[in-house]
Amino acid sequence: MNHPHPLLDLPPLTADRFAAIERRVAALLATEQDVVITQGEALLPLEGCIRSGARPGSTALNIVTGPYGQTFGDWLRDCGATVIDLEVPFHTAVTAKDVERALAAHPGTDFVSLVHAEAATGNTNPVAEIGEVVRAHGALFYLDAVASVGAEPLLPDAWGVDLCVIGAQKALGGPAGVSAVSVSGRAWERFAANPKAPRRSYLSLLDWKERWIDTGRRALPHAPAQLEMLALEACLERMDAEGGLPVLMARHASAKAAARAGAAALGGGLEPYVYEAADAAPVATTLRTTGGVDAAELVAKALAVDPSVPLAAGGGALAREMVRVNHYGPAATPEAVRASLTALGAALTDLGRPADVDAALASATAAWA
Repeated sequence: MNHPHPLLDLPPLTADRFAAIERRVAALLATEQDVVITQGEALLPLEGCIRSGARPGSTALNIVTGPYGQTFGDWLRDCGATVIDLEVPFHTAVTAKDVERALAAHPGTDFVSLVHAEAATGNTNPVAEIGEVVRAHGALFYLDAVASVGAEPLLPDAWGVDLCVIGAQKALGGPAGVSAVSVSGRAWERFAANPKAPRRSYLSLLDWKERWIDTGRRALPHAPAQLEMLALEACLERMDAEGGLPVLMARHASAKAAARAGAAALGGGLEPYVYEAADAAPVATTLRTTGGVDAAELVAKALAVDPSVPLAAGGGALAREMVRVNHYGPAATPEAVRASLTALGAALTDLGRPADVDAALASATAAWA
């Protein structure tokens, strides 16, 4: 006997429902640009935008403040673009002056790529100021805002962002299998003029424009990722029910303040990885271990104390020295931050690095308030 299931026996997702979710994403970004909801994790539009906008003869300024910037440089080179990497230490942020100098040194630059917030390293970049510089230069501005959307201000139209890619799985607390990108008129023109831009491809944004946007959004180009689309709609509805975007951003700002203050009071050799609070992202607080403490071992011990805490060691080469407190989405709460500090304190003590958990919790509570 076939038993109905609420996650399986669903009516088809109509074009009208899909377009309505699209409009909600546009409202989230306060954008009048076209929004394409892509049917996959954010790497899909991130790569699709680069392969559509870069080509042989392009000169791209690729700003590297973490591992995703390194990935974008690889894609840009693969497209045949000449790439100038503007690298800054991962414990800080790039500045508009840095970008202005790089563009002056390479006046032929026609594409600029930047990550807004790097959850992997815990930094965030001043996009509004950088956007002014890029707009004055005339280059196309591509922004990875996957980790920043919902956690801090994001205004692609006001900031001159031509391609703004977001995902729902971080601050919005939504699904990982669907993402979106806002596309400016200048970007569409660049894509259309690029003979190397993907066509009839899952990476193709032009396919969505020609088969969905330009036809009045009457018929979807292919079967949508229905569960993920409904989950995206639900996470936006939940955000609105909980007070809207300002409340969500305030919660992430409080989580950052509490985590940084608590870690500073905890001791045990942990230090903020991102030195300046202004450069630190609201989605994740990164901490550096000192005195020979292995970050991966510390995190493993902390998770053994409390498997529910949102802790992770840094990725790759950072695994030995970086601890991440991933206070985003459902974990952007006083309880999650306090539990993370408590587990880290127990783990440090177990490793012979006594920590003051009571002081950490008091500081975190005061900073949140």
